[in-house]
Parts: sequence; C-alpha cells; structure tokens
Amino acid sequence: QDDCSEFRSQFEAGGRLSCTRENAPVRDASGKQHTNKCLMCAEKLKKEAQRGGGTVQRNRLPASERINQVRCS
Repeated sequence: QDDCSEFRSQFEAGGRLSCTRENAPVRDASGKQHTNKCLMCAEKLKKEAQRGGGTVQRNRLPASERINQVRCS
C-alpha cells in the first residue's frame, strides 16, 4: 500500500512538494515522526527520486560533473 499516493501527482519536477504547516503528527514506517503527512511524503518522494525510483533526478549529472561544466555564451 502506498500511503503517499495522494501526493505523488503533486510532486514537482524540481523535487519539491508544497505542503501546509499544520500540526498533525504522523510516523513513517521506520517510526520517525513528521509534522504532518504531506511533509512525511515530501521527504519520502524526494528520497525515492534521488535513488532513481522517480523521474526527477534520473537525467541529472552528478554534482561533481555539474561543478566542472564550462558555460559558453
């Protein structure tokens, strides 16, 4: 069961999920407490994207290669 399915379509290509700051504590599968479900899912979806489980980071160069790029104008 995907407890973050309602937030997946809102997850932006930049790796962000816009959440409210309401105080409705919730714990994830590991037992870590989050301020609310949206913030929990934002962290989960960002981690998935970084691991390659999503499409957000899939085509990005590693940070070490981005730093060394030369800009041509």
